[in-house]
Amino acid sequence: MNNNFKNYILLFLLSVNLLACKTTQQFADNQRAINLQKRQIPCTYMRGGTSKGPFFDKRELPSNKKERDAIILKVMGSPDHNQIDGLGAAVTVTSKVVMAEPSKRPNIDVDYLFAQVDIDNPIVDTLPPCGNMMAGVGPFAIEKGWVKATKPETRVRIFNINTNSVIEEIVQTPNGVVEYNGNAQIDGVPGTAAPIIMNLSDQVGGKTGKQLPTGNLKEIINGIEVSILDAGSLMVLMKAKDLGLVGNENKEFFENNKELMAKLEAIRLEAGLRAGMGHVKDSVLPKIGILSSPTDAKHHIRSLYFTPKTLHPSHAVTGAICVGTALKLKGTVASEVGKENGQNREFIIIEHPAGIIEVNIEMKESPKGLVLDKAGTLRTVRKIMEGYVFY
Repeated sequence: MNNNFKNYILLFLLSVNLLACKTTQQFADNQRAINLQKRQIPCTYMRGGTSKGPFFDKRELPSNKKERDAIILKVMGSPDHNQIDGLGAAVTVTSKVVMAEPSKRPNIDVDYLFAQVDIDNPIVDTLPPCGNMMAGVGPFAIEKGWVKATKPETRVRIFNINTNSVIEEIVQTPNGVVEYNGNAQIDGVPGTAAPIIMNLSDQVGGKTGKQLPTGNLKEIINGIEVSILDAGSLMVLMKAKDLGLVGNENKEFFENNKELMAKLEAIRLEAGLRAGMGHVKDSVLPKIGILSSPTDAKHHIRSLYFTPKTLHPSHAVTGAICVGTALKLKGTVASEVGKENGQNREFIIIEHPAGIIEVNIEMKESPKGLVLDKAGTLRTVRKIMEGYVFY
């Protein structure tokens, strides 16, 4: 082999090495350009807790919010009460979207943005969090290769963009891959699956900066005693008996009682104003919780959770955190109908229309009284499909 030929080989190898670091990024950029041209996006459709919807690599969507929302609305088939032309299944808990990407934040694996897609209006709301869909972020990140799986379980640290909070998920990976099958069962979902343990911190004041946005444990709106809390989620809580209810009313009852729903919406709108959120007509926050005493002596409280204009078939995780926090605060409407152990830490069992949801609530002392420190719960997840969704 002559020297000239050797030099050509060396130059070729050097060129390959220089380009190697760019190749992966260029390939990804080229693929995204092709996807945009074909109006397609890689998608994983998953059930997270008692909700389901598409999971996207956030980088696959336009950074421009207006363009991004237009694509999401088309993907979900909104606005249309049947969502016949998209992936939405015509109820609030199946009209949800997750956008995630590898995080650049220190000690964080994944950044996660949740969107609630309105069924009847062209609204993509990223104000609220969703603890149920959040459960799928850990498995999604592992399968994407953003987080290396370890045996027998993998811990994934997630930053929730909606609430500026951090969540640790413990995902079952006994063979170095996500295990979806298992024996854990949650009410509102048939069958069993592998457990996802969720430990949540920084859950106070995600939208208002305060656990009690108005500074009051209890106040009156339109003649009804309410408590407004921002812990896990921003909610306005009230007692079922004050509304002339028992607390076990079903979805059909509320659908057929337009006058009551109008009354609840008026209270919600005023609560939003008092919480400093402005006019919340087109926002799903604050959510509504109607509380009553539990039917089982082993449980702590019963909650009807609204999303916010329809009754949730079970209960949101973030809503359960809010209800559990309210229960630990003497003087709220929750403390007047539920029961708790008087300690700073308690595993609280909340009854809902489909059964129960359990949350571990840990409070801490502060100059202003008890404040939520940590919350934990168990959810399950199932990957339903993956491929491309077209818009």
